[in-house]
Amino acid sequence: MIKKELLDVLACPKCKESIRVSKDEKHIVCDPCGLLYEIREDIPVMLIDEAKQVEDTSAY
Repeated sequence: MIKKELLDVLACPKCKESIRVSKDEKHIVCDPCGLLYEIREDIPVMLIDEAKQVEDTSAY
């Protein structure tokens, strides 16, 4: 699990807005961009090129 302190300093690399952890704790979610950033071995992969675009982030 990602620590709250880390989440407090992370922002979406594309839009610079706040992010959150998905319900299943497998992704970092940027609601404004609709991007999912994968979490691998408790490390968020915050690369725009590897993010997954989704229509509705509320499911995550």
